[in-house]
Amino acid sequence: MPDYSKIREMISHRIVIEYDTGARVIGYVANVRPNEGDVQLINLSKAIIEDSDGNLLEEHETFSICPNVLTGLHLEEGPSGG
Repeated sequence: MPDYSKIREMISHRIVIEYDTGARVIGYVANVRPNEGDVQLINLSKAIIEDSDGNLLEEHETFSICPNVLTGLHLEEGPSGG
């Protein structure tokens, strides 16, 4: 398991979060949560989101993201499809 607490040392630094699809989130680490232990939320400033070709998809003055490894994706609510 990654050592998420090391992200705390990146406050005020510009970071790149890369995904298996090639998409990237880039921004300055403004804050992390919780205050102790493994980081579960990063608050970025001046964030940009790029696709796998480096094309700009979105820009945000502030953006919150979970940096942890995804272990599941489940439908919470929606049409039954039947």
